[in-house]
Amino acid sequence: MKLHTPIDKNKLKNLNAGEEIYISGTIYTARDSAHKLLLQMINNNEKLPFELNGAVIYYAGPSPTKPGEIVGSIGPTTSYRMDKYTPDILKEGAAILIGKGSRNEEVKISLLENGAIYCAALGGAGALMASKVKSSSLVAFSELGPEAIYKLEVEDFPVIVVNDLKGNDIYECH
Repeated sequence: MKLHTPIDKNKLKNLNAGEEIYISGTIYTARDSAHKLLLQMINNNEKLPFELNGAVIYYAGPSPTKPGEIVGSIGPTTSYRMDKYTPDILKEGAAILIGKGSRNEEVKISLLENGAIYCAALGGAGALMASKVKSSSLVAFSELGPEAIYKLEVEDFPVIVVNDLKGNDIYECH
């Protein structure tokens, strides 16, 4: 299935764990350091650097960009490092989270409560993921270097649904 950002959460209801989807439009990179700063901003009622409602957040930090490239290799990072921040990010309206690895129970419940899904990007395929990026720009927290928040314009960015809105998890096959 193809999805375009910002994500209409109603379109997520019929997706199933294990299904491949292709995202086009704007996605934002954010790792644990950026999540910590976003949560501080939320708690202080500050204006966030990007609209979280309907947003796609990719747990990644681009490697250095080589001359002539839009972005360096951009493979996913391990998602559990964001687990403590995720319920608050989801309450603000994030629709799709992308990383690698499984999530804790609190995150899985929060995904269901907030009508959001978690997807996996293929680890070890950072160059493939980078080839789907049409433009990249720094959005916030430049002091974090590669862990800063970047706005990526992507076309047919491939991910696999891990946690769907039916409570299924591809890492928990029975």
